[in-house]
Amino acid sequence: QVQLVESGGGLVQAGGSLRLSCAASGRSFRSYSMGSYSMGWFRQAPGKEREFVAAISWNSGTTYYATSAKARFTISRDSAKNTVDLQMNSLKPEDTAVYYCAASKFFGATTSQYDYWGQGTQVTVSS
Repeated sequence: QVQLVESGGGLVQAGGSLRLSCAASGRSFRSYSMGSYSMGWFRQAPGKEREFVAAISWNSGTTYYATSAKARFTISRDSAKNTVDLQMNSLKPEDTAVYYCAASKFFGATTSQYDYWGQGTQVTVSS
C-alpha cells in the first residue's frame, strides 16, 4: 500500500502564496520507486468534480499543468525524501478547494488513472 499525506493548506488572501507538500510512504512505494510512480495534484471545490492541477513524473521530472495552473503553480519533487510539493502563487478566490495528492504508475492528468490518494488539504483564498 501507498500512503500519501498532504500538508500546507490554509487561508490566504487573493494574490498570496501557499506551498502544499505531499509525503509518500509505504512498502509498495519504495519497491516501485525505480521506474516509478508519477505524482499529481488535483483539487475539488464544493459542488464540483475533482479536477487535475499538475503532475510530475517521478524519474525524469517531466511536468504538466492544467491551463488554470500554468504560470502560477509549480510542481516539484524530492526523490530522496519521497515528497512532492505544489508552490501556488498569485492565488485567486477560484482556487479555493480541497487539494489532493495522488500517485499513479502512469504519467498523466486523468483522475481515474491514479491509484492512491491522500486525504486532502483545504485551501481557501479570500477576496
